[in-house]
Amino acid sequence: MRKLIECVPNFSEGNDMALIAKITDEIQKVEGVKLLDVDPGKATNRTVVTFVGEPEPVCEAAFRAVKLAGELIDMSKHHGAHPRFGATDVCPLVPVANITMDEVVEYAHKLAKRIGEELHIPIYCYESAAYEEKRKNLANCRAGEYEGLKDKLVNPEWKPDFGPAVFDEKVAKTGATAVGARNFLVAYNVNLNTTSTRRANSIAFDVRERGRVKREGNPLTGKIVKDENGNSVYTPGTLKSVKAIGWYIEEYGIAQISMNLTDITVCSVHKAFEEVCEKAAARGIRVTGSELVGLVPLQSLLDAGKYFLKKQHRSTGIADSEIIKIAVKSLGLDDLKPFDPKKKVIEYLLEDDSKKNLIDMNLKAFAEETASESPAPGGGSIAAYMGTLGAALGTMVANLSSHKRGWDERWEEFSDWADKGKYYHDALVKMVDEDTNAFNKIMNAFGLPKKTAEEKEIRHKAIQDATKYAIEVPFRTMNLCYESMEVAKAMAEIGNPNSVSDAGVGALAACAGVRGAYLNVRINAGSYEDKAFVDDILAKAKKLNDDAIAKEKEIMDIVESKL
Repeated sequence: MRKLIECVPNFSEGNDMALIAKITDEIQKVEGVKLLDVDPGKATNRTVVTFVGEPEPVCEAAFRAVKLAGELIDMSKHHGAHPRFGATDVCPLVPVANITMDEVVEYAHKLAKRIGEELHIPIYCYESAAYEEKRKNLANCRAGEYEGLKDKLVNPEWKPDFGPAVFDEKVAKTGATAVGARNFLVAYNVNLNTTSTRRANSIAFDVRERGRVKREGNPLTGKIVKDENGNSVYTPGTLKSVKAIGWYIEEYGIAQISMNLTDITVCSVHKAFEEVCEKAAARGIRVTGSELVGLVPLQSLLDAGKYFLKKQHRSTGIADSEIIKIAVKSLGLDDLKPFDPKKKVIEYLLEDDSKKNLIDMNLKAFAEETASESPAPGGGSIAAYMGTLGAALGTMVANLSSHKRGWDERWEEFSDWADKGKYYHDALVKMVDEDTNAFNKIMNAFGLPKKTAEEKEIRHKAIQDATKYAIEVPFRTMNLCYESMEVAKAMAEIGNPNSVSDAGVGALAACAGVRGAYLNVRINAGSYEDKAFVDDILAKAKKLNDDAIAKEKEIMDIVESKL
């Protein structure tokens, strides 16, 4: 699965849009990176840029942007309302999909090292990328701002993690940069059926991590409790990693709880929504819906949809589009205006609409393309698609069983099976196009020039690499198809008896997928020169093929006994 990270650099320029355009143009030159947002602020004299992609291209784009910003922005002449200490003031990396925070930290450290060493810019690593506790807090790293940087650099306690520790002519121009790794922040508002900002604030104080000021006696008018240093003491709210305030939105004529979910691994969107619902109800106020400001990772909406499906005792092993529909309706994301996941979900924004995928064709077009004189899609893609249909049928029986009247107490059992089936279905859908991509890699390799000895060597290596990939792809299809048969077997044994024939057809299709992919492994293996690899994978593939045939018989015996 594709690993995605987001980068949100803040540049110390918010008025000269031509200058900002040069920086964002530089970001967009990097293939594999998508610019999502550019948010300039005149008073702060600062622009927040958001772009996303796979880790390596994102880090490359970040490096180029920091380099250009250091050339174009002179910090010795900068003034703005926002705290800052560098031309690129902060540059956080954020995990979006299929990547851990530990992995993101590694990328942040590599990026920080490269900026410090190659661009001669002092670098402080913060948040999850911090090398010591006191540097986790960005405010500590940036304390003294640009004006105090000269003294900070010579202080041993604040020696930069990377880059120079001297305030020379170059550093005087670029300032310092904080490079970090942090979790995804979601700006999220919950709508209330009231116009009272005071009551909205009361709910916000109930839920936000900081909570409300502690008072003696009367919680509203009593004397504020102070600590030994004279600072106000707070009673914490119920949600960690949440900042919140109440306000009135004249455009909609309602009050809202405006929240920043600063770490959605700690407090998810649906958890925040449910908590606000509970606290609002306790104050006689009803939540009418909510609003996502900016973008969210796909997983946030899938988690929300699954949460509400489970509350309804319904299966979660359904299409992502259906899960998202449940999330939108349950959270009331369409309360104030239409909610379009294609414009709000990061992964959907990254989809290349110009790319023509086989799996996006209708059934008739796919069959006609297969029948055409074009060599692709061929047997490998068809094997993957047979496996897809097999997994889909097993999943269907699980979902029907979960929803069967009189089996209400078993909904979770079948939901778990549906989730397993959906996993194989989703994975095999991707293999349909991946097999065709593997074939195209071979064709492209054969098309490379072969006039010189060097060209011949490069071409030969490319052909061998592509051939190995064309063996590995159908072998992966075999594994997925075979493993999916376990769902068909379970549904034949314990699923809705009215759908036992569907479980049987699912097993037949999945086994056909294994056997079809096996043929592709064998024919492609004949052209690969690493005989040790070939012997090993052919032995594994034969066992998978034999096991699938045996399992198909086992499942069909169960099906026949129930017909």
